[in-house]
Amino acid sequence: MTQKNIDEKTLPARSGYPFLLLGILMMLASLPVYIAPCVLNASAAVIVLMVVLGTALLLGGILLLCGLHIINPNEALVLALFGNYYGTLKEAGFYWTNPFAGGLNPSVKIPAVTASGSGVSVASVNKKVSTKIMTLNNEKQKVNDQQGNPIEIGTIVIWQVTNPTKAVLNVENYKNYLSMQCDAITRNTARCYPYDTGENDEKSLRGSTQEVADIMKKELQEKADSAGITIQEVRITRLAYAPEIASAMLQRQQAEAIIDARQKIVEGAVGMVNMALHKLSEDEIIDLDEERKAAMVSNLLVVLCGNKDPQPIVNSGSIY
Repeated sequence: MTQKNIDEKTLPARSGYPFLLLGILMMLASLPVYIAPCVLNASAAVIVLMVVLGTALLLGGILLLCGLHIINPNEALVLALFGNYYGTLKEAGFYWTNPFAGGLNPSVKIPAVTASGSGVSVASVNKKVSTKIMTLNNEKQKVNDQQGNPIEIGTIVIWQVTNPTKAVLNVENYKNYLSMQCDAITRNTARCYPYDTGENDEKSLRGSTQEVADIMKKELQEKADSAGITIQEVRITRLAYAPEIASAMLQRQQAEAIIDARQKIVEGAVGMVNMALHKLSEDEIIDLDEERKAAMVSNLLVVLCGNKDPQPIVNSGSIY
């Protein structure tokens, strides 16, 4: 069965102050109606009539007061009348609506009735939907990246309800819905990229954090549209290897760093040796044969590529 799309309908603003005054006056007017037959010693028929009239005034005043609603800034109230969508109050103010129309918000749990020494108390239920910008802190979760390495990743989502009607009517609990969708998209995105790729142009979780976060935001927004939620921003707050492989991966990174450093050292040493031989030959400082060039290249490479400081040896004779 397909889900019926309900268009949001904003209720016309109807000030609640006249209805508040009228409700109070009706309730106050019921008191003399109840008292008058006793004071005037009226007949039984008149007493019954006055009791009915006083009860009608009292119930009418209570009914009028039940239709009053206070909407604070950045709040909305979705109303339903006898099982049908009635309308939404979105502007801040004091309003009166049909007293039989009740607020809808499945994400709000109805508190249980509590009994105490002074009697039975029931906590009030706020059915209003907040349209403020809120933050969802998605705690770290362990997933496998594209290369199968277990990693820990955590995200933070900045979101806002922009369509309260969809948030209340289209999903059971829009907060839980957003949290579950964020978990699923975080896991799915982490599996599509490796943790790190070194100096390659390929995207990775560590090297392309902002790009990956933007992809997560786009996918999450597609899921959140049906709940009337707008995703403002998605950020990756935690990214690390899982503890069981963190030590091994650290050694691997250190080995790769040493190899990269050695490669640069060798490239620089070869360039310096080439420059030295070229300058000696160009300036005609000394004429070296192939054997002497080989010896010079060997000595320079040892000096330039060695881990320790070289120990100079003074040669007072010929190299032959």
